[in-house]
Amino acid sequence: MLSLLLTMPVMAQYGPSRLRTHRYGYTTRPNYHRSFTDTYYGLRIGANLSTVNSDDRYLDGGSIRSGLNVGAVVGFQIAPHAPIYFETGLSYVEKGGKGNYNGSRFTYNLDYLEMPLVLKYDYRADHLLSIQPYLGGYVAAGIGGQIKDFGSRHAYSSFDDEGFQRFDAGIKVGCGLQYDHLYAELGYDFGLSNISHDYFDTSRNGSFFATVGVNF
Repeated sequence: MLSLLLTMPVMAQYGPSRLRTHRYGYTTRPNYHRSFTDTYYGLRIGANLSTVNSDDRYLDGGSIRSGLNVGAVVGFQIAPHAPIYFETGLSYVEKGGKGNYNGSRFTYNLDYLEMPLVLKYDYRADHLLSIQPYLGGYVAAGIGGQIKDFGSRHAYSSFDDEGFQRFDAGIKVGCGLQYDHLYAELGYDFGLSNISHDYFDTSRNGSFFATVGVNF
């Protein structure tokens, strides 16, 4: 993914935000007649509100936990003369959950490197404002985190044999709003992968996210 980002043309024309200059001196934004090579880059930072839903009561962190979400994206137009883009990238995402078990409070911190894989539709509301709904998926690898049992005052790795598996994947759905180069979005990650080590129980992530950033 890093190699892909580094080898893309650094002088690519602006993606969903670029302007078209007319011979009379004024500028507008194109609606559907963009170059097939349209590409954009973006930076994102925001927050997650996440839970872990599990059949195992000890691993069920059904109460919401907040965390950080920061990363970079790149988008490519996939059809000529149509505002449909494929967007991917790489983000550091803090997920997890919290709850109570046998009267003891616990928290799960699940830190991931996550890659989105979504299709985005760029609808022009006017020459500056763009609405961008999207649907797709994500894959993620756990890189850190702790399970904290406040009853026994014990903490251990979230990804050891008694915790969770590192691999996660699921559905990503959301909608972005872009004004000039400024960008904001809301969305939800539906975890489909069973992140539990136990074959008889299932554990899945769920995460609402909100981010802001820029596209260029």
